[in-house]
Amino acid sequence: MPPKTSSDVEVSGEHEVISNKKNAGYVPQDRKDEAGSDTIPYPEPWKYEKYFVGGYSQSRMLKFKKPKSMYTTINLFAGIAIMFYGYDQGVMSQVNLNPEYQKLMGISPVEGNSRNVAALGGIVSVYYGGTLIGALIAGSLADRCGRIKAIVFGSLWALLGAVLQASAYNIAWMCCARVIAGVGVGAIDCVVPVWSAEVSSHQARGAFLAIEFFMNIGGLALAYWIEYFAYLDPNKVMAWRTPLALQIVFIFIIGIGINFFPESPRWLMKVGREEESRNILKATRNGDVEEELNNIKKVVRFELATSTSNHYWAMIFPKDRYSRQLRWRVVLAVWLQIMQELVGIGVITVYAVDLFQDAGFSEQLSKLLAGFNNLSYMFSVIFAVITLDRYGRRSTMLWGAVGMALILLVAGILDKYAQIQGPHQKSYGAAVAAFTFLYTATFGATWLTTPWLYPTEIFPLNVRAKGGAWSVVGWSIGNGIITMITPFLFQAISYGTLLLLFGLNIFCIPFVIIMYPETAGRSLEQMDTFFEHGNSWNVFKSSHHIREQGIDDWRWTKKPKSDNPADLAPDSNGETAVKSLEEEEKDAKQSWKKRPIYTFRRKASNAGLM
Repeated sequence: MPPKTSSDVEVSGEHEVISNKKNAGYVPQDRKDEAGSDTIPYPEPWKYEKYFVGGYSQSRMLKFKKPKSMYTTINLFAGIAIMFYGYDQGVMSQVNLNPEYQKLMGISPVEGNSRNVAALGGIVSVYYGGTLIGALIAGSLADRCGRIKAIVFGSLWALLGAVLQASAYNIAWMCCARVIAGVGVGAIDCVVPVWSAEVSSHQARGAFLAIEFFMNIGGLALAYWIEYFAYLDPNKVMAWRTPLALQIVFIFIIGIGINFFPESPRWLMKVGREEESRNILKATRNGDVEEELNNIKKVVRFELATSTSNHYWAMIFPKDRYSRQLRWRVVLAVWLQIMQELVGIGVITVYAVDLFQDAGFSEQLSKLLAGFNNLSYMFSVIFAVITLDRYGRRSTMLWGAVGMALILLVAGILDKYAQIQGPHQKSYGAAVAAFTFLYTATFGATWLTTPWLYPTEIFPLNVRAKGGAWSVVGWSIGNGIITMITPFLFQAISYGTLLLLFGLNIFCIPFVIIMYPETAGRSLEQMDTFFEHGNSWNVFKSSHHIREQGIDDWRWTKKPKSDNPADLAPDSNGETAVKSLEEEEKDAKQSWKKRPIYTFRRKASNAGLM
């Protein structure tokens, strides 16, 4: 599955705070805040930073005449990093089917052998244990020694893991290599979206979102087709080693290329390198940058004043009100990533060949169908730009889950009959293939992007790197569980696997409706309003509570309409948690035949579902 995106996240001054005496430390000369009266208590440089290779150099940084060229290049580079993530995740799909690989790993035959089935799933799933560890380490490193050094750190681990995977000669060797590679990919996946969001301008949001996720699934498809053609080679050993070795090409581009790009201006300001931060803003922004620079200073002051909350432990076990808000956001980000895996995409993409074979297709035709399914998946991502911005996050996820549930229900029933010998077997098999294509396209247009976009919209700037790390933790947990149990599911319940996924999609719908506030059309400051004033994990109850406090923007179940000021009025008829007098009057005016339909449409609209 795909990683996080560098969506439209602006660096803005969310808070004015008084410096905390406990955080007073290193103060460079001539570093003063916007008012010019109080110095910012910059922390001393981390003493271990010098031991990490790579990093930002102003003399080495790429230079362009136009800022647009710079941030376009930045987002394309981020797209390559995300493409590598897609490639690395998809590379095992056909390696697992290679008979020479299975013999070398000691897991042949797989069919009918529970030990070998467990080992096959285990080799795939241990990778996600590595991504979990890598994300947590990189989230901390990115704050201590910079985004670029953290990305180089991840690249070194990924390089070691790729070399060991391509040269593996037994299952223990391969498992260790998978964990090491996972550490590297987890680090890259955690830091690159944060870095690109902080460095690049927020212009062309939809285009960049499409490019990044298009390239992510493009990496998945590329890995698949490389393996497909490699398998045609009579040398079956090289057929699985070559795709694993080609990871090195991506890693060299990422690990070396990142050193020629600008560092995060927010991180540079945090460590007292104000002039370098200003120069990077000038290179990536049009017009005057002083206002944005002053806003970054405000954020840095706030971060230093709340530094005791900027730790993983404090975000999970809070000791104050602000930390409790962070825990709320962490749970939403982690659970959303887990739900993304529960809806079944990992089963379909990694084990697509098995699915098509169960539907009655030959091994060769199943591989072709799986490859074309990946291409269809890639192009479906383009529709995500339309669905996310036009309909909002909640509506996109809800109707995506409903659509996928119905598709999986029908596909599961058809798959049952496709496995029965008879004159209509091929027809049922073709129908299963069609619904599988439809499922992945629906996922690509709805659930693929939202779990990666959502964390960048709910976490404050001062904890964004660690918030991104928690998001990758949820993704790792979900993927690890699904990839571990899927081989068992296909052998134990066959077509029932699709019916199980149908149930899991239905299971996820109430969580989306009840727990997740709508972030579309709202700034980071507005999101802080929700978490500061909301009093319940139930978004409807929190909306009602926020309304009672006299806050204009209180309908957190739906996207605000910026072109209609009345939409934010506390007494308008867009109620979410309670029904207003105006709504009761409208209900009363409807005829008894039309009233149920009207009431349903109004409530669905107020809940952000229509």
